[in-house]
Amino acid sequence: MDPRDLRVSDAEREHVGILLQRAVGQGMLSLGEFTERLDTALAARTRSELNAVLADLPGIRIVAPVAAPQPPPGYRPPPHYRPITYRPPPPGYRPPPPGYRPPLPGPNHDVVRGWFSNISRKGAWRVPPHLQVHARMSAVTLDFSQATLSSPVVELAVDSAFSSITLVLPEQATVDVNAIQLLASDITSKVRTGPPAGGLHLVVRGRISFGSATARHPFGTGIRRMMGQGGSQP
Repeated sequence: MDPRDLRVSDAEREHVGILLQRAVGQGMLSLGEFTERLDTALAARTRSELNAVLADLPGIRIVAPVAAPQPPPGYRPPPHYRPITYRPPPPGYRPPPPGYRPPLPGPNHDVVRGWFSNISRKGAWRVPPHLQVHARMSAVTLDFSQATLSSPVVELAVDSAFSSITLVLPEQATVDVNAIQLLASDITSKVRTGPPAGGLHLVVRGRISFGSATARHPFGTGIRRMMGQGGSQP
C-alpha cells in the first residue's frame, strides 16, 4: 500500500495544526488561510490529504513512516527477550531547558491534560498549590468557586494551543495573568488583580497559542453584590 493512502490519527492531525501554526508565525499564512487549512486537516482521513494542506509551504512536511528492519530468516530471539518499541515524542514536544526539574508527584502538584476534549473541574474538588494545564484543541473549565484549597496562593502553569480556558473564581479572589505569553490569542479578565485580598490568589503563567483565556466570577455574582449593597442601605 502506498504510504500516502494510510489512515491518519488524531495525533497526526494535531501535529499538522502545529505545523500550520508555525507557518503563520513565519508569515507564510494569513489567519484566514490558517483557519481554512486547519478545518481541512481536521477532516483529513489519509496522509495525502494531510500533506495537501502543507504542499506549498517550504520545508514543512509530514514524513511517511519507515518500515522497521526485519530479522534475517531463521533468526530466533534469546530466551526472556522482550522487544523494545521506539515511540517518537508527541507533536509539539520541546526538550526541557537545562536545569529543568519536573514537578514532584504528590499532593502539591496536579496536571490537567486535554486532547480534542471538553474538561471541567468544579464543585468541591481539591486544588493543589501548583496546577498545570496542557490543552490541545480542547475546552477547559476550572471552577474554583467551591473548591477546597491547599494554599491561598495557587500557581497555574498553562500550555495551550487551539483551546479555550475558563477560570471561575470566588467573589473575593484575585488573579494575576500578566505572565501569559499570547500568540494570536486573547485573554479577558473580569476578576480583580493582586495583591491578594484574602481567599484565593491565582497566578497564571505560560503560553496560549491560537486560543483564549477568560477569568470571571460565577454567573450572578454581580447581581448578588448589587442586591447585598442595596439591602445594607437604610
